[in-house]
Amino acid sequence: MKIGGRLPNSGALPARLGIAAMAVALEEAGFDSVWVADHVVMTTEVRSRYPFARDGRVTWPLDTPYYDCLIALGIAAAVTKRVELGTAVLVLPMRNPVVVAKQIATVSATGRRRISLGVGAGWMAEEFEALGSDFGSRGARLDEALAVMRACWTGNPPPVEGRFHRLPAGVLAYPVPPEPVSVLIGGMSPAALRRAARFDGWLAEQGHDALDLDALAVGIASMRQAAVAGGRDPDGLRATFRYTGHPRSPEVLHGCFKQLADLGFDEIVIDVDWEAEDGPRAALSQLRALSAEV
Repeated sequence: MKIGGRLPNSGALPARLGIAAMAVALEEAGFDSVWVADHVVMTTEVRSRYPFARDGRVTWPLDTPYYDCLIALGIAAAVTKRVELGTAVLVLPMRNPVVVAKQIATVSATGRRRISLGVGAGWMAEEFEALGSDFGSRGARLDEALAVMRACWTGNPPPVEGRFHRLPAGVLAYPVPPEPVSVLIGGMSPAALRRAARFDGWLAEQGHDALDLDALAVGIASMRQAAVAGGRDPDGLRATFRYTGHPRSPEVLHGCFKQLADLGFDEIVIDVDWEAEDGPRAALSQLRALSAEV
């Protein structure tokens, strides 16, 4: 099983480190991939239910600084050589997909790296309102935006006259990513799982106080069933699990690592303890030991 580390592009960075240094530390420790999270803005009050905590409440201070995820990904690409880079997850419906396609293609082309673009419909209505985007239509916006982005990654997209987006004829969208962008769908809803079956797979996410293996099993089974119903080979789909909000992930995951592998997850993405001098290396060492037992 592959193991990814989350680059903390949110919160107060450790005093001795910055984004570049942490990306290098994850790669040098031996992680297979480096991932970034996403929020454009927060608000002083959040009424929306946060789906990755048992009580539905945001688990971090609302004034925590969130560094732009795609800029952070570009920094990581510039200082690393081997790791796959990913977003877990980018909230696409509140963005212009042509601009996002350009940004992803740029990171891929300049870093000569494969990108795993984890995208989701989003959960925070207040953020959509602040950005002038309609929360109610976010699922339809996501579907249309993904189609526009895939067209842009060819370099010469056909005209688009969609419900939410328009591209005139004759648009040139360069650079083209040198490696195919793997599109993973985040979310736990039935709609998200059907969408995952149409793209490259699922990026499941659960918090440390809401770990639910039964829900993950249902999710993978639902995605695979949707793939078969759509005429696709379910064995060609990826399944990545991001475990959030706990720097001591290896200890917490010790009892369920084998179950996650048995369910069909190809990769686990964790947070690491950046306050410890050898945090990334220690975390990976523990998870590799667990992986060897599977």
